[in-house]
Amino acid sequence: MKTVTLALSFLFVSLVAMAQESTGTKITVTIDNISNNEGKVLAGLHTEDTFMKGPGVQNQESKIENGKVVLTFTNVAPGTYAILALHDANENNRMDYEANGMPKESYGMSGNDMSYGPPSFTASKFEVGNEDLELSIRF
Repeated sequence: MKTVTLALSFLFVSLVAMAQESTGTKITVTIDNISNNEGKVLAGLHTEDTFMKGPGVQNQESKIENGKVVLTFTNVAPGTYAILALHDANENNRMDYEANGMPKESYGMSGNDMSYGPPSFTASKFEVGNEDLELSIRF
């Protein structure tokens, strides 16, 4: 009886673990115009509530190789999101600014809006459904 109970317990745990493995969508982001290989790239997946207000709902970082990085956000629930990315050249985990308030480090966002002023969620947003996505961001 102990063997049957133990076997059923393992079966239940296995089924629960497999059910949790493949939920959500995968978003692959490529940035291939980084000016140099110094530092790292930080990227955040944001909802409208977190956009420009702190960490995203998911955050990634990657070392730069040959002026390029590929970042992957996994298990993303359907909804409306935007991605902000920063070339953190000095690896201090934040954006650095000139005395006049202009950014010292390169940055980009989904939608590749290159207008003057701070990024906007409206210009950067995209929809996530059940299909995996591939995005390219320019700095």
